[in-house]
Amino acid sequence: MLFFLLPGNAMLRARFFISEVVMERHQRVRQQLQRVEQVLRQHEQWQNAAPPSSAFESTQPFCMDTLAPYEWLQWVLIPRLHALLDAGAPLPQAFAVAPYYEMALEAGHAGRDAVLVTLFELDALFTGDAQ
Repeated sequence: MLFFLLPGNAMLRARFFISEVVMERHQRVRQQLQRVEQVLRQHEQWQNAAPPSSAFESTQPFCMDTLAPYEWLQWVLIPRLHALLDAGAPLPQAFAVAPYYEMALEAGHAGRDAVLVTLFELDALFTGDAQ
C-alpha cells in the first residue's frame, strides 16, 4: 500500500478535487439520462403506465423475456441510475447498454438511431470515453 504525505492544505485540495470530479460525473450522467428520456418521448416510446410487477421478476438480462427494450430503459435503467445518483452512491465502472439495443431494435424501429446515439453517449460516461 502506498501513502502520500501531503501538507494539510494540499490534502484538503486533493479531497475537494476528487469530490468535484465525482459530482461532475454524476451531473453528466443525470443529464444524459434526461436526454434518453427526452428521445423516448419525442419518438412516442415513453409509457404512461408501468408494466405489471411480474414483468420485473425476470431473471433475464434487460428483462428481455418480459419487457420491451424501451420499457426496460424507462422502468429499470433510468430509475435505478437516478436512485444511485440521488443517494450519492458510486456508479458502475464498466457499463454498456448500447450494444444490446443495436441488436434488440430492428432497423426501422421508431427512434432507434436517436436512442442509440444517446445510449452510446451514456455508455461513454461509464467507460471513460466521454469528451
